[in-house]
Amino acid sequence: MGNTTSCCVSSSPKHRRNNHSRLEPYRPEPELSREDTGCNLQHISDRENIDDLPMEYNPSDHPRASTIFLSKSQTDVREKRKSLYINHHHSGPVRRKYSSCSTIFLDDSTVSQPNLKYTIKCVALAIYYHIKNREVDGRMLLDIFDEKLHPLSKSEIPPDYDKHDPEQKQIYRFVRTLFSAAQLTAECAIVTLVYLERLLTYAEIDICPANWKRIVLGAILLASKVWDDQAVWNVDYCQILKDITVEDMNELERQFLELLQFNINVPSSVYAKYYFDLRSLAEANNLSFPLEPLSRDKAQKLEAISRLCDDKYKDLRKAAKKRSVSADNLAVVRWAPAIIS
Repeated sequence: MGNTTSCCVSSSPKHRRNNHSRLEPYRPEPELSREDTGCNLQHISDRENIDDLPMEYNPSDHPRASTIFLSKSQTDVREKRKSLYINHHHSGPVRRKYSSCSTIFLDDSTVSQPNLKYTIKCVALAIYYHIKNREVDGRMLLDIFDEKLHPLSKSEIPPDYDKHDPEQKQIYRFVRTLFSAAQLTAECAIVTLVYLERLLTYAEIDICPANWKRIVLGAILLASKVWDDQAVWNVDYCQILKDITVEDMNELERQFLELLQFNINVPSSVYAKYYFDLRSLAEANNLSFPLEPLSRDKAQKLEAISRLCDDKYKDLRKAAKKRSVSADNLAVVRWAPAIIS
């Protein structure tokens, strides 16, 4: 693994290749490139930064590219605000908690430890906008994600199963059930959304009423294995979804990976971008994260973290306070005290 020459050839469900090459006896020759050997398996070092697609169409790889779900939600948000302005209606009493001298209200959701419940709600809302504002040109529907060909339950699939868009609550209940039963974390929900948008970009497909459940299931399955140290096995999902088989789960995971071109890397910058875009989505749709008063225990923990960081950079401050430094290597470090009352 990691060798530039390999006899493995990756196949994709979208592009089938007919390879009839046979292995020949070993001959001591100079090392051949991948083009000479005809091997299409990409080296892992070549997949660190994928630049094949334009930045604006590849948000799951580039931290500066706009997320797809946020751009698709802008139309509905503008229409809601325009309707409220024309009809002079208010969306309801705005209840906000403001900090005072005696009480400080903090959001318990951070980029390193997001709030599980509200993160799942935001991810479900993002998937809802993906389905609602999908392309109308009718992109192809892959068989592996078609719920009629691969049903998740034994109940009869209605004839118009691909006509009615699911409600946000229905998407939330489906995602929440999987996360609750598998005991997944909020970070896994964000990675799930990254894989979902990466799949839509790489495979050039749309998420629609006919395939959204299996696409979300495949993204959760892959995200849980990549993110969590103790991943949920495929057979465990069969205990959650009683009517699905292990073979179906294995095939779903295999084809999902192939459509992602085995690119499961999520840089920290991309993860942070999706987290803050989800917060922006929540704010635009009046889905605010809960504010809790700062307790004495939490204040002591914050103070301990601040003290730990101060000790960490103590050596850096000492190095900056030299009597004389070279003008070429002059570095000015400014420090401002943080006050938590």
